Amino acid sequence: MMTPPKAFELQRSRTCLSILLAGIFVASTVVAGQNAPTTPTPANSTAPAGTPNHYSPNRMPHRQSEISAAIWGVDSFSVKAVESGELIRFTYRIVNGDRAKVLNDKKNEAYLINQEKHVKLIVPSLEKVGQLRQSSSPVQGNTYWMAFSNPGRPVKPGDRVDIEIGQFHVQGLLVQ
Repeated sequence: MMTPPKAFELQRSRTCLSILLAGIFVASTVVAGQNAPTTPTPANSTAPAGTPNHYSPNRMPHRQSEISAAIWGVDSFSVKAVESGELIRFTYRIVNGDRAKVLNDKKNEAYLINQEKHVKLIVPSLEKVGQLRQSSSPVQGNTYWMAFSNPGRPVKPGDRVDIEIGQFHVQGLLVQ
């Protein structure tokens, strides 16, 4: 049978060990926290290196947005895969209706280009509907769209694409 002083020493050494382990745990958490990314990532994110991150922002640099607004009269670009990926929808907001007429003119061919996959998509033209794009006179503050046919779905969410409409070009938009 254990004598009381020995039992007390054993309890004290267990308490010291628990405090020591807790201190090591806290210190390792603090050190790991210093190297952690500032934005939260999903806990089950197991995407291999090189695959696109679907959570990165779709914002273009502020300067490029200002230039597009000043020259072409448009900003707030968005590219999204719709209809199970069979169509890619490009939307934009009108800042200056006179300058944005170039984008809504059906005479100017529109292309969505994925440089990485060497793909160039076009706006399809349906027999009874016509081209899948808006062509009315642009009104300041309104958002307009056009849809690109994506047969075989080579362009996927996470890809970076360029848009060309006549002389208008915008690069590096992220497909959502």
